[in-house]
Amino acid sequence: MTTSLLAPGLADPSHDAQRLFRDVLDAFSHPGRIVELRDAPAGPGTLSPAAVAFLLTLADRETPLWLEAGLDRQEVRDFLRFHAGAPIVYGREAATLAVIIAGGGDPFAGFPIGTDTYPDRAATLVIEVPSLEAGPLRTWRGPGIDGEVRVAIDGLGNGFWKAWAANHALFPCGVDLVFTSGSRLLALPRSVAVEI
Repeated sequence: MTTSLLAPGLADPSHDAQRLFRDVLDAFSHPGRIVELRDAPAGPGTLSPAAVAFLLTLADRETPLWLEAGLDRQEVRDFLRFHAGAPIVYGREAATLAVIIAGGGDPFAGFPIGTDTYPDRAATLVIEVPSLEAGPLRTWRGPGIDGEVRVAIDGLGNGFWKAWAANHALFPCGVDLVFTSGSRLLALPRSVAVEI
């Protein structure tokens, strides 16, 4: 790996990571709320700045990372290994974090869902989408939501939301999701139900 060819990471890693972590916590505390990640780094390849910021904030040597084929490029692997220390794994079953592009097959298949004793051993999936506001409206209900919230994520079909309903039914097990587009993200914890 030639470090001179790496895309820059966080400008001030300690302070930026703290600020971004608070933003990510805000997103998970309020499912459906779009959070702007200020000064998110551009990163390598086609990863959105929001996905890069999320990974640089939460990935480390203890968080095996899986990349979908369209994102699994040498410059992306080198960037994440160097800036986050995250080991890249090649099987979904070994991942703690994963980055996928919306519109593929079953996005949840094969990822760890945790156990009743250790639900925290489930994976978190970062899903890159075209827009967080231009898709069909869906109603979300659950913890962190005052009544309900209407969300319009683009690039996800009915099959995706049926797979989400099956994932939600596994609660307290199941994967958690983070949708990213540009420098913005929103979170969908497994505890939240989505009306199809």
